[in-house]
Formats: sequence, structure tokens, C-alpha cells
Amino acid sequence: MSIIYMLLAISVVVALIFFAAFILSVKKGQYDDTYTPSVRMLFEDEVITTKASESDNKDQANSTNLKQ
Repeated sequence: MSIIYMLLAISVVVALIFFAAFILSVKKGQYDDTYTPSVRMLFEDEVITTKASESDNKDQANSTNLKQ
């Protein structure tokens, strides 16, 4: 039973070491993304349609149908 307590203590210590290493790497900027902002301008912007423009498109489609 004592070996379980010892293994539990060792695993907690190892977990704390990995957690501390993670926190330090985040604070030092290891996970900062410096590449994506430079290429973001190359991506195509999505066209956002509003309800007003959709109704204008419907009105134009209806008027072309009436002319035929």
C-alpha cells in the first residue's frame, strides 16, 4: 500500500513540473502566433449580404420576370 502513496506523490510532482513548464512557456511567448497575422490580409473576405440587398435582388428578379 505504501508503494501506491509513493507513486501518487511522484505523479503529482511530475504533473506540477509539466504544469510549471507550460506556464513558463506561455509567459515567454512560446505559443504566440506571429505568422497568421502577416498572411491574414491574403485571405478573401466573405461577402456579407444584408436583408435590404436581398430584397433589392428579389425586386430586380421580379421586374425581369415581368418584362418577359
